[in-house]
Amino acid sequence: MAELAYAFEGTPIPPGAVDPSLDMLAEITRLKKEQNAVILAHYYQTPEIQDIADFVGDSLDLSRKAAATDADVIAFCGVRFMAEVAKIMSPGKKVVVPDMKAGCSLEDSCPPEKFAAFRRAHPDHISLTYVNCSAAVKAHSDIIVTSSNAEAIIRQIPKDQKILFAPDRHLGAYLSKITGRNMLLWEGACIVHEQFSERELIKLMARHPGAPVVAHPECPAQILDYADHVGSTSSILKYTESHSARTFIIATEPHIMHQMQKESPEKTFIGAPGADGNCNCNICPFMGLNSIEKLYLALRDLTPEITVDELTRVRALKPLKRMMDMSPKSMAVGDISTIAR
Repeated sequence: MAELAYAFEGTPIPPGAVDPSLDMLAEITRLKKEQNAVILAHYYQTPEIQDIADFVGDSLDLSRKAAATDADVIAFCGVRFMAEVAKIMSPGKKVVVPDMKAGCSLEDSCPPEKFAAFRRAHPDHISLTYVNCSAAVKAHSDIIVTSSNAEAIIRQIPKDQKILFAPDRHLGAYLSKITGRNMLLWEGACIVHEQFSERELIKLMARHPGAPVVAHPECPAQILDYADHVGSTSSILKYTESHSARTFIIATEPHIMHQMQKESPEKTFIGAPGADGNCNCNICPFMGLNSIEKLYLALRDLTPEITVDELTRVRALKPLKRMMDMSPKSMAVGDISTIAR
């Protein structure tokens, strides 16, 4: 599959749209009350956005929490597919985002029409689709999975049932390895998690002997092979809270370390390096398109608004419900696996 090119140019704020004298945090708090809104922030958002949010967490967990509120408006600080899930699960609520251009390389790697053709070419396969995809792709899927619950769901599928997994080939390969299922994989990847360097990681581990390496399963296998713990963002956070180590090497988007530091201020968290050892290439450029000023405008103007046509919403909700039915009840914060190096 051809590599995608990105410019990462967000939606510019029009001149004069934001009064520079405003106390932005106070204004957001006022607007939240005025609009009866709930603010959601993914772990990969900047610290100032995380700190003003009502809920910080994984994408699906955020949508479930928002659905349980009586809010009229959901302001989702994350990327577009996450806000679509919130709309699918809360059709009666208005869902706005700070920047509509905040997309995802995994979503972009899997266009709905190509995914539908892929499914038609393999009619004997059941489709397990990672939540990092568009609403239209979810509508073509049998079961949606997250990095928390994918292993448990795969283990419930009969061994003679063929499986195709999309769109993340690294997560799919990792799941194939730990479950023993030979799944047909879509060739997508997260541009952030592909940036980690095996060579630089080894150097970092040598400088911090004994520091556990924790990694998100969207990382390539050559990074996961060094991990003491592999799991979702929530799982990684829980692991660093409960582990007795004082220093950790974190192989996922580094903004999650803000929550780690808040939960465990006595511990040290070091981001796994990119190819040159000190680049910022593992910061998600899509998440970075959001800002406090854009959040303020989204709450003030209730735009950009996320919409999902009703037919797509109903079709996409079905595999989401199947996922929830198949997820272990204990997996509020889930593990994929813990590996001893």
